[in-house]
Amino acid sequence: MKRAAFVAGLLVLALLLMIPGASLYYESGSGEACARCHEIRGSFENWQASTHRSVPCKGCHGDALTLDAEFHMTNLRRVSTHLRGDVPEQVRIRERDALRMLERCRNCHRQEFADWQAGPHGISYDRIFLDKEHNRKQLLMDDCLRCHGAWFEGSIRDLVTPIDSRGPWRLRDAGRRTLPVMPCMACHQMHRRGQPLARPPATLLPPGPNQELHRPSLALYDRRERTFVSTAALPMPAMREGPRRVKMSPDARQGICYQCHAPLASFQVNSGDDRTAIGVHEGLSCLACHLRHGQQTRASCATCHPRLSNCGLDVEKMDTTFKDKNSKHNIHFVKCADCHTKGVPKRRTPQAGAPVATRPLPATPPRAARKLPFAPASP
Repeated sequence: MKRAAFVAGLLVLALLLMIPGASLYYESGSGEACARCHEIRGSFENWQASTHRSVPCKGCHGDALTLDAEFHMTNLRRVSTHLRGDVPEQVRIRERDALRMLERCRNCHRQEFADWQAGPHGISYDRIFLDKEHNRKQLLMDDCLRCHGAWFEGSIRDLVTPIDSRGPWRLRDAGRRTLPVMPCMACHQMHRRGQPLARPPATLLPPGPNQELHRPSLALYDRRERTFVSTAALPMPAMREGPRRVKMSPDARQGICYQCHAPLASFQVNSGDDRTAIGVHEGLSCLACHLRHGQQTRASCATCHPRLSNCGLDVEKMDTTFKDKNSKHNIHFVKCADCHTKGVPKRRTPQAGAPVATRPLPATPPRAARKLPFAPASP
């Protein structure tokens, strides 16, 4: 009887050890053990050449000491899959993995995470898909998930019910209400090849050649192909205002912006969800005014005005949507002639030796050097 109990205890212990044992196997050899599985080899080699190369696998994917049972069960299933010979052609990250990655992103990128969480891109499923005003005007469809819910593994009918313009609408899975529709990995590929970012300078520098213009990790997650598309492969639209071709900034990062804030097939400015700047702001990059993760714009005017304005007035007090969202003069499309109906005044030139009036920047700690608004991209 005692022997049977002892054997049973050993079996239970073996089963318990098998779960973290799979995780220990993957962690051994500084990641090389992970790459023994041929389907992981590509991801492993990309990681070795990526901006996150100094971060060990367990830094983002978890380790054997975690108390997360799902993490261990996933690794155990992988071992079981290999023993059965049922090996996938390519590893695909699931939605739950992308959402879990949020906490690990925050561990290193606290400021960026806080900005994203407080900004429009940190919005949740309930605020997007249970918006009564929107749902009554436009029928929900699968294409909504291209931007809002790219990681959702299903169709719009699996997410919301009913699909009509009457409502009341509800999420089929109530636990999804507060989940973000655009997690970090909607726009960032962790294993994208590139050099680690250098430490920001100890003092604030004016916009110029030292300014960061591109992050190697920037890439759009395409839910149809379940893969990432680098900004280098994302085309910039040839926008038009009537028959006139609009001057565009060469900032390649905008390729991601245009995947969601896209015009209609006519490529006309302000059609669809387009926000291409014309008028006084034509040729500026989206990121000349919109901070990267939080998308805030309140501090961006002071980087150019009144220094670059013709009239020398405080543009933040002018009749535009910057001052009042109900203004008829959208900040993206406003032209001097919209307000100066009797003619645009000539540019005021300061007298020689006279100081140029600028708004002083608030004292900012060195870390915020990365958070300055982006200057207009060179034509």
